[in-house]
Amino acid sequence: MYLKRTIDKELVAWKTGIPRKPLLLRGARQVGKTQTVRQLGASFKNYLEVNFETDLRAHSLFAGDLNPREICENLSLLFNISIVEGETLLFFDEIQSCLPAIQSLRFFYEKMPGLHVIAAGSLLEFALSEIPTFGVGRIRSIFMYPMSFNEFLLALGENKLLNKKKGASPQNPLPAVLHEKLLGYLKRFIILGGMPEVISTYVSRKDINSCMMVLNDLVNSFNDDFTKYKSKIPALRLRDVFESAVKQAGRKFIFSKAGEGNHQQLKEALNLLIMAGIAIPVVHSSANGLPLAAEANHKKQKIILFDTGIFQRVLNLDLSEITLSNDFQAINKGSIAEAFTGLELLKYHSPYERGKLFYWHREAKNSNAEVDYLITKKNTIFPVEVKSGTKGSMQSMFLFLKEKNKNRGIRVSNENFAAYDNIDVYPIYAIDNILAT
Repeated sequence: MYLKRTIDKELVAWKTGIPRKPLLLRGARQVGKTQTVRQLGASFKNYLEVNFETDLRAHSLFAGDLNPREICENLSLLFNISIVEGETLLFFDEIQSCLPAIQSLRFFYEKMPGLHVIAAGSLLEFALSEIPTFGVGRIRSIFMYPMSFNEFLLALGENKLLNKKKGASPQNPLPAVLHEKLLGYLKRFIILGGMPEVISTYVSRKDINSCMMVLNDLVNSFNDDFTKYKSKIPALRLRDVFESAVKQAGRKFIFSKAGEGNHQQLKEALNLLIMAGIAIPVVHSSANGLPLAAEANHKKQKIILFDTGIFQRVLNLDLSEITLSNDFQAINKGSIAEAFTGLELLKYHSPYERGKLFYWHREAKNSNAEVDYLITKKNTIFPVEVKSGTKGSMQSMFLFLKEKNKNRGIRVSNENFAAYDNIDVYPIYAIDNILAT
């Protein structure tokens, strides 16, 4: 069963666009890259999928000159599928296993611009770091993540509810009964996460225990993948940093708490997890102006895992507490709601550039303050706090607004849409509304 993704419309636009560059789908393992391309392939007269992990014979076709016409002729003979410009989608999967195939993409744009070519791979960032030149301006990247909450609602057939949610705002809150329904779905989604295999299992079976088994399998597969990352970093060290990133969620990442090994080795292990798309940094910014990255301090960063389902399995959270309680502290157990918010901010970001997350932290004697996320809209910086709403709990937000001379802040919680003084309140299930309004 194919679950619709918002990226589908971008691929359709790419299919009909002129000029058309070869497309490179980038993202962590198992986020749905292959299934998305196969869905697009069904709309072509011919579809050829070359998996460089399983089709080892194909490697030899890229050993000599990277002439795309010669490559296509040989691929056509090898797989007995016609490759015709305008009629065929050529898909190179797990392309990180064949570096010359990555290098060949630029020549498809130059010499066969009428052919539709898509490449994808897990651990792709490692391969790209080994290539001296990478077709700048000749290849277009699209970044994929696990499914968003909106995609989860679509998978459940809740199209009308999704449209109603999109139309709500702090000035136009939802009816209480719809808010509660969405909050129920949200708590379920935080537990499941957005991995397509997990969501597909839930949609077809409606059995949380079966979904947890799938998540356990995924956690094990990611742990097994650590041996592929880099030989000089022991897999055990990567596992230590991976688990520490989960345990330190919601606060500044401290390397000394990440296990044995020297600081440099632990730092490299974390960087490898970030390159693989499994760990996502939330970097401190002084936020005195735009862009936020201009004042980023990478020595101060929080780390969130790329999927809340994987997160809760590693942390071994009490799922019943999250599901049955309406208390925000229970929903945010282990800072999982804060991580969810950051992930949603990335998922609704433009897929054509790698999204970045920032936060603000001021360390002063007897006056520490921290804002969970910073976003920019219409050339203005907005602070975003993820917490239940009382004025006493918003001191960091008000301090930021005063210090940076900003007019409005955003609170994300389990409350309905609302506005209090200079604070706009958005339900945690409506992160996309924050970016859209």
